[in-house]
Amino acid sequence: MNIAKIDLNLLVYLDVLLREGSVTKAANHLSITQPAMSNGLKRLRDVFKDPLLVRTSDGMTPTKRAAELQPVIRDVLAKLESAIQPETEFSPLSSTRTFRIMASDYAESTLLLEVIRRLSQLAPNITLDLITPSDVTFHDVEQGRVDMAINRFEELPLSFHQKVIWYDTFSCVVNSSNPIVKQFDLHNYLASRHIWVSKTGFGVGVGIDPTEVQKLGWVDAELTKLGKKRDICVFTRHYHVALQLAKAQNLVATLPSKAANLYKSDPQVEILEPPFDIPPIALKMAWSALLQHDAGHIWLRRLITDIGAQLS
Repeated sequence: MNIAKIDLNLLVYLDVLLREGSVTKAANHLSITQPAMSNGLKRLRDVFKDPLLVRTSDGMTPTKRAAELQPVIRDVLAKLESAIQPETEFSPLSSTRTFRIMASDYAESTLLLEVIRRLSQLAPNITLDLITPSDVTFHDVEQGRVDMAINRFEELPLSFHQKVIWYDTFSCVVNSSNPIVKQFDLHNYLASRHIWVSKTGFGVGVGIDPTEVQKLGWVDAELTKLGKKRDICVFTRHYHVALQLAKAQNLVATLPSKAANLYKSDPQVEILEPPFDIPPIALKMAWSALLQHDAGHIWLRRLITDIGAQLS
C-alpha cells in the first residue's frame, strides 16, 4: 500500500468512528454531514479491506482488525497534533489550570493528600477536581475530559498510557481490645467477622453478591486457594469507613497497608500482618494519548510520580 495515495483525513474519520461507535455521532463530532461520514467509512473499508464497523444488536461494533488499529491510529494522531501545535512552556506558579483526576478513596487518602499539600507550595493557583470512579467511564479519560485516573486497575484499554505509582502489601486492622490480637492466626481470622472494602475500575458500581467469591477481589481470591472463606458482614467502598468500623467494633478490616497505616498512631488500633499470603497490588496512573505531550500534564505526572516514590 502506498501511503502517499491515502487521504490522511480518513485516519481522523476512523479514530472518531471507533470512539463514537456511530456514523451519526462521528459526523456531528467532525461537523460534517452523515452522507460524507458514510462515504468516508466506505473508503476506509476499501483501504483496509475490512468492514471495520459491523452493525450488531449492541450497535456498530468494531471488527478485530479495527480494534487492533485503534490504539495505533490514536497514538499517531496524538503525536501529529503535538507536533503541529506551538510549543509552550508550563509555569506552575502562574498557572490557573484545573486538573480533573479520577481517584479511588484509597488513592485520595494515601497519595493525593500529599499531592495537594505540594501543589499549595509549587502551584498555588492550580485547582484539582477529584472525581470518584463511579462518576466517569473509560471514554471520559480517553477523550481527555478527565486528565487522569489513579486507581488499582485489573485491565486498561491499550490506547491508554499508564504508570505504576507504587506497589502495596496488605495489613489487617483491628481494635486493640479485640481478643484476636493475642493470637492472630488463620483460625481466629476466619472465626471473626470482616469488613470488605474495595473499588476499582470505572463506571457506576453495582451491589456485591457475597456468594460470588471470584468477584470479591485479592483477599478472598487467596482464601479461596486455601479452601477457606471469611465471614463478611459489611461491604463498603470507603477506606475510612472500614478503618472506623474496625476501630469501634470487633471486626477485621484487611486492606492495603498504606491505608491501614493512616491509623498507625491511634492507640485504639492494632495493625497486624495477615495470617496468609496476599500478593501486592499496584496503584496506577492512567491517561489519554491526547494528553501525553501536554506540558502541564507532563509536569503534574512527574510531580505525582515523584511523590509516589517518596511515599513508597
